[in-house]
Amino acid sequence: MNTASTLASLPRQPRRAFRAIACAALALACAGAFAQDDNAASEQIGAAAPQGAAPSAAEVSKLSVDQQVRWLQKAQKSGALVKMDDAQLTALFQALDPLVVPTVIKLGPSGYPSYEFTLSRWERLNGKWPSKPAHMLVKLDHDPLRIYAKWLPDGEHSGEEVIYDASKKSDEMYGHLGGLLGVMPMWTALDGTLARSQSNHKITDLGTEFIVSQFMTDAKKYVEVGAPYKPEVEVKTMNGVRVVALTYTSPSGKPQFYAKKQTLGLDLRHPYFRTVEAYGDDGQIFEKIVIDSITPKSFDAEAFDPKNPDYKF
Repeated sequence: MNTASTLASLPRQPRRAFRAIACAALALACAGAFAQDDNAASEQIGAAAPQGAAPSAAEVSKLSVDQQVRWLQKAQKSGALVKMDDAQLTALFQALDPLVVPTVIKLGPSGYPSYEFTLSRWERLNGKWPSKPAHMLVKLDHDPLRIYAKWLPDGEHSGEEVIYDASKKSDEMYGHLGGLLGVMPMWTALDGTLARSQSNHKITDLGTEFIVSQFMTDAKKYVEVGAPYKPEVEVKTMNGVRVVALTYTSPSGKPQFYAKKQTLGLDLRHPYFRTVEAYGDDGQIFEKIVIDSITPKSFDAEAFDPKNPDYKF
């Protein structure tokens, strides 16, 4: 995807934020000039920081927006963020321009062509918060979208399984979700009553891509209403996953925004979010997601076939 057109896809209004986006887009579009900016940024930081030391927040904050974007991309890929302590990470992300994280997320990639992951998910259903999360193993493949999900023994809904294959039925899934269906698997609507009985989401919402999509949708809305988009920053370790937690408080809450307040945990090595904590207008948490592990993996057709002998359909 062309970088300039990617950034330009954000809403255009005569605001300072959009002038910054336009400047960043122009700089990103010019590969040669951008390479020079990268070198200049590296030299600028290197001259001020001791050899082998992590750059200070003040040093990174002096870079232009597009230089900060490229620096953060490189810091993730190289493992530099992982090596920073909590105080360094907090200071760094507080110093970054508010446009940097949305731009890095937008440029992606927000996931892998196909991958396997485990996640823990808490959701408030019918006003009740679960005593323990649903712990799930998920296999996901794109083009066409295919998903296999299994609820693991140590969490809610243990033993349930679902398969979705857009090439077969785009609006239905096959599985046993509990009760009679635990004995008799069947096709059911993606967003039907049965599916909604245990989740506020469709099975197709699983994965890093949905979290990224929701974040970018809200990012555009913040700019549209002229709301400040600078998050609160802290470093958290959730279920063993260490992330930079960015908390955004929306001006109007639901339904215009996904949540009144949302804390998104940025992966230290990749441009996507590993954790989500979402709060309603009443201040109560209604959703928490932790993607425990992600492994790029290729799948054969059997991975999304109910007749797979490893499955319990």
